Amino acid sequence: MIESLLSYRVGDLRITRISEMSLQGGSPQELFNQNFDAEQFAAYRDKSTEHDLQADGEHLIQSIHSWLVQSPEYTLLIDAGSGNEKERPNAPIFHHLNTDFLTRLASLGVSPESIDYVLLTHLHVDHVGWNTQRVDGKWLPTFPNATYLFSAIEARYYASSASHNEVNRTSLGVYEDSIFPLIEAGVAKLIGKEGGEVLNGVRFIPTPGHSIDHMSISIESGGDVAFFAGDLMHHPLQVYNTEWNTRYCEFPAQASASRRWGLEYAADSGALWFSTHFAGTSVGRVYREDEQFSWQYR
Repeated sequence: MIESLLSYRVGDLRITRISEMSLQGGSPQELFNQNFDAEQFAAYRDKSTEHDLQADGEHLIQSIHSWLVQSPEYTLLIDAGSGNEKERPNAPIFHHLNTDFLTRLASLGVSPESIDYVLLTHLHVDHVGWNTQRVDGKWLPTFPNATYLFSAIEARYYASSASHNEVNRTSLGVYEDSIFPLIEAGVAKLIGKEGGEVLNGVRFIPTPGHSIDHMSISIESGGDVAFFAGDLMHHPLQVYNTEWNTRYCEFPAQASASRRWGLEYAADSGALWFSTHFAGTSVGRVYREDEQFSWQYR
């Protein structure tokens, strides 16, 4: 059975979470690696909700999902999950998946052909998989009428051997089956390092660090702002511990600086934060508390 799909209104936009996977049982020590501090984690428990930690208070709950954005002008998808049938031997949880992601889209009356744009915050394994699907042994664009927008720097980097490092090992092979086929098909539009507006009210914002040219995306409509942060954060723990990077942050100093910027931006602008890996509703507001921040689900 397909779970109820969460939708939000931001101006003239209808924004709906399309879930792919729920992740439970991961330890904060493993995810945050060198940044983990047991005392800070213990202090966080009082701020956490039932959506964030398992009942034992020791293990994380996370999500992998995409955001469907529907406006009078376009239908677009922000990030593209992990995909089905992909070879991911270095990341067993993504290896040869068979999820009902496209069925969830169809339940909203949205076919792959009706997607106009796919916007990618970065090119890690769990953000690009549904870009393509296997047809007669070949990887072809899943959304055949869509233009796929993503960073030119990221495309060059992940096509090169420079990306074959320990931090990025879970994403090895992603370029070949989920990025290059888009370029080959002529449906990719590469975004420069400066980001900028790509559609009316839709802007790529440089937030590097988690990946080499990671970008967040803001969409303004009717005076309201939706902020799609990508992987600035993987869990609400990081709202309260802004220096905590995950083991998947390739450029740690930049990642921390971008995370801090994103939190300040969301708190000061009142933008609604659409996360990529928070569980619960995956959506919330960021508030300032002196020099710290807090999170509230919506």
